Amino acid sequence: MGLYEEIYDLDNLKLAWINAKKGKSKRRYVKRFKKSLINNLLELQKELKEEIYSPIKLKTFILRDPKTRKISKSVFRDRIVHHALCNLIIPIFEKGFIYDSHANQIGKGTHKALERFDKFKRKVSKNNTQTCYVLKADIQHYFENITHEILIKILRGKIKDEKTILLIRRIIKNTAERERERRILF
Repeated sequence: MGLYEEIYDLDNLKLAWINAKKGKSKRRYVKRFKKSLINNLLELQKELKEEIYSPIKLKTFILRDPKTRKISKSVFRDRIVHHALCNLIIPIFEKGFIYDSHANQIGKGTHKALERFDKFKRKVSKNNTQTCYVLKADIQHYFENITHEILIKILRGKIKDEKTILLIRRIIKNTAERERERRILF
């Protein structure tokens, strides 16, 4: 079984469903999907298998917590596909991450990053006896500004399955199109 076939394997789709609904079980869209869970997963499986899956246009809204941000959100069924894909490609890429990379990784996160930072801070400041400086940076609108062809080229270095690359392209294209619309609207 190739990587793409593993994505739409029913066991992988069930795991993706479980991951996608975490913390959202009471949401109406999750309950609606759950009512016909097996049929919905089989429909996603069919679309992926026949290579006719197409993500639904993203929904954009404004979030003001703590700063104002424009958020683009995939519909729930598309998030299940994202999880199904990530279940298989994250292990491929995690091997190459540096130890101190904490963003969006299982078992890591903000608290672990702060603990690690504190260790480095104590070392550099010689147990808080010397002044040291930290640069906190964020690349504004990073995803909408990177060249997606370069991203695909990097992915191809690790993922040899062309059908998986095409699925990733569809997801990225949906995001990129929505980002272009956002720039026009806002």
